[in-house]
Amino acid sequence: MDFAYTDKVNALRERVQAFMDEHVYPNEATYAAQMANAPDRWQPVPIVEQLKPHARKAGLWNLFLPESHYGAGLTNLEYAPLSEIMGRVPWASEVFNCSAPDTGNMETIERYGSAEHKKRWLEPLLEGEIRSAFCMTEPDVASSDATNIQTHIKRDGDDYVINGRKWWSSGAGDPRCKIFIVMGKTDPANPDRHRQQSMILVPRDTPGVEIKRMLPVFGWDDAPHGHAEIVFNNVRVPASNILLGEGRGFEIAQGRLGPGRIHHCMRSIGLAEYALEKTCKRAIERVPFGKPLADQGVMIERIAEMRIQIDMARLQVLHAAWKMDTVGNKAARTEIAAIKVAVPNMACRVIDWAIQAHGAGGVTSDFGLARMYATARTLRIADGPDEVHRHQLGRMELAKYKPARPNA
Repeated sequence: MDFAYTDKVNALRERVQAFMDEHVYPNEATYAAQMANAPDRWQPVPIVEQLKPHARKAGLWNLFLPESHYGAGLTNLEYAPLSEIMGRVPWASEVFNCSAPDTGNMETIERYGSAEHKKRWLEPLLEGEIRSAFCMTEPDVASSDATNIQTHIKRDGDDYVINGRKWWSSGAGDPRCKIFIVMGKTDPANPDRHRQQSMILVPRDTPGVEIKRMLPVFGWDDAPHGHAEIVFNNVRVPASNILLGEGRGFEIAQGRLGPGRIHHCMRSIGLAEYALEKTCKRAIERVPFGKPLADQGVMIERIAEMRIQIDMARLQVLHAAWKMDTVGNKAARTEIAAIKVAVPNMACRVIDWAIQAHGAGGVTSDFGLARMYATARTLRIADGPDEVHRHQLGRMELAKYKPARPNA
């Protein structure tokens, strides 16, 4: 593959970077102040809402969504470097309508939804009029094995009735969240454990949907986005809300999570780059023991290692994106699993070193590093923990060397 960005991608990178320089970085303090002083932290943040029309006017809206006339016509490989630039500031992606979980949910509805689903839910999401949540993980089972999911989706005439409890349903705390994509079992007795599950669209205001609490993340409420614990108690929705058909939940999940992992990883690389930038500036400015941190041997070596690890991770993600574009998500599952392990671990190391370089200031909210670390550390669990991906990787690698089974 050719790792050089095309002229089209370079032009978009320059435009996104210019937007970040003009509108996002100068408003980081504004965002922090508005969140700190908000009477209700779950309401949309004014500065984010003010910047969205500017992003639309600049033609930097809905840049994701490959293979769709709704998107910008970019492949995973083309979108990846743009996601990295947006990811440097955790709230910036929303300004471009390119934030999780909406990106994954929009891809899901576009790829697997009906014309009615697209009209009712996808188009308002693309316009930024509403937001969404993805409800898969459950508190009562080991959800790292998604076949354990117990939420029940039962057909009843022209409806489905949903009962179950979910948590880590990202985005559900936003008052603009109007639609959930819920994964549950429609056929729990199916001998094929990967055909028991289905996905269904559930409007937020459906009777029986109850948000029990918003979950703290390392002590933060993670407002205004947030992650909810939700109870579905005899929630009734039309049978037409099922996505793709009964028993297709795992198929949809794999289609959804592949591009999502590229986005998460590139945003994490953006965070790591920003942490490295902050570290270099801090090292030049601070003078302990008679000379700048930048002249201390341990700091020089650590900065070099940060540069090495970030660049290795970026190339690995770009390779995975290229393979997804050329041979499909299923054939690229090894590469997708690998980046899901490698990149959050890299980001955790780099951001941890950045915190160390900032001393006591690094653990405050003054430099944004503590929040960066919480984000990166969470991603070692989100979308499947490291151990699951390593297990999958190890099995696929061993399979290359095991003798073929003789025909029975």
